[in-house]
Amino acid sequence: MGGVIGRLRGVVVETGDEDALIDVGGVGYVVRCGARTLSRLPPQGAEAVLHVEQQWSETSGPRLYGFLSRDEQRAFVMLQVIQGVGAKVALAVLDVLPPAELAAAVARQDKALMARANGVGPKLAARILAELRDKPIGGAAILLEVAAPAAAATPAGEAVAALMGLGVAEAVARRVVDQAQARLGEGAAETQIIRAALQDLGR
Repeated sequence: MGGVIGRLRGVVVETGDEDALIDVGGVGYVVRCGARTLSRLPPQGAEAVLHVEQQWSETSGPRLYGFLSRDEQRAFVMLQVIQGVGAKVALAVLDVLPPAELAAAVARQDKALMARANGVGPKLAARILAELRDKPIGGAAILLEVAAPAAAATPAGEAVAALMGLGVAEAVARRVVDQAQARLGEGAAETQIIRAALQDLGR
């Protein structure tokens, strides 16, 4: 392939269960993606931009992993530093917990939520949470003290804490969380609030 590929911009030719074929100037690149990324790709014939992590295997040679955001790519790399987490498990974790929600789960040390990912049992879930504590996810350190304990006791408070852990200013985080909760209703879960707030922020 010649050199390290960090980004692809091309036309979606087809998508499968685990990968997508992207045509870049007449060259087709097979890019392995998580289910969440594949579901959010534009339709066949439309242009897509993927952030790419290129890895080498002695058995299969070079392999490309694609993500729709730089934060997802960084989280993918960070997860694989942990013993027992390979590319497949890292993708499975990000399918269940995109970066903002992963940050929130780490802040809460939520083993049950982490264990929802395919291939992640209780012991591995505990190891991932322990090793990611205070590590930068999505380019910003997770600070467990970013929100007061009383605020973090509610889904909205925990959503604010997660957004602040991603580098969003507290005033902005509270504003978009309040807006998201107003749309979703008082019974909205933290992950729903975070997802809606990130959409408002354009992330």
